[in-house]
Amino acid sequence: MTNTVTMDQLDDARGASVYDSTGEEIGKLEEIFYDEQTGKPEWIGIGTGFFGTKRVLVPVKGGELSADGFRVPYEKDQVKESPDIDSDKISQETEQELYSYYGLDYSERRSDTGLPEGSPGRVDRGMESDDDASVTRSEEELRVGKRAAETGRVRLRKWVETTPVSEEVEVRRETARVEREPIDQPVSGAEIGEDEVEVSLTAEEAVVDKQTVAKERVSIDKEIETDREVVQDELRKERVEVEGDNVEERG
Repeated sequence: MTNTVTMDQLDDARGASVYDSTGEEIGKLEEIFYDEQTGKPEWIGIGTGFFGTKRVLVPVKGGELSADGFRVPYEKDQVKESPDIDSDKISQETEQELYSYYGLDYSERRSDTGLPEGSPGRVDRGMESDDDASVTRSEEELRVGKRAAETGRVRLRKWVETTPVSEEVEVRRETARVEREPIDQPVSGAEIGEDEVEVSLTAEEAVVDKQTVAKERVSIDKEIETDREVVQDELRKERVEVEGDNVEERG
């Protein structure tokens, strides 16, 4: 695939998001490395904030520039594990290592760096012209974010507690009372002999039964309270001092 992204297009896209082949954001486009002989962009440097102090480079070849950023044909993990670059220029050995890592063909044509055309260098804004010399002054800006952190736990725990209870209940029982009534009169047809009468006696007994009754519902609700915290840090700012004769400073 022929690279059609120009230096001017990439320079205008500085600070834009860089996405991997799945559409996940990798970082921000911060640096552009170009071929010093042809002036064509070769590599882009992705913002180091995501990767700590590591400088991450991705080939411009195969990338697509759109309104929302720059998409590269590699997954985020592959970009993250790419060889670390600690110089503002890429040596022939380093470039060969990068080409091999990203699976790109490396030209055998002879040049100062072993690249197909010229040697790669780094470009900053305002350095496109050979007649101009400039440095870029940068400074850090404070970006404050928020994240949720666990500050404690609340737990509801239910257990069984046994309490002895007593209650008085009235019970009734039958008793036998013998009554004797004198009778003094003749009985016709009566025979003298044995006889027996049996009467059943009953009594009430206390019976205990238990039932479960819901008495209370206990729940936990979370409320949000807003506080204000002061975040303090130190920001670094670059300064540019101009020395020399016949210097006219503008802007």
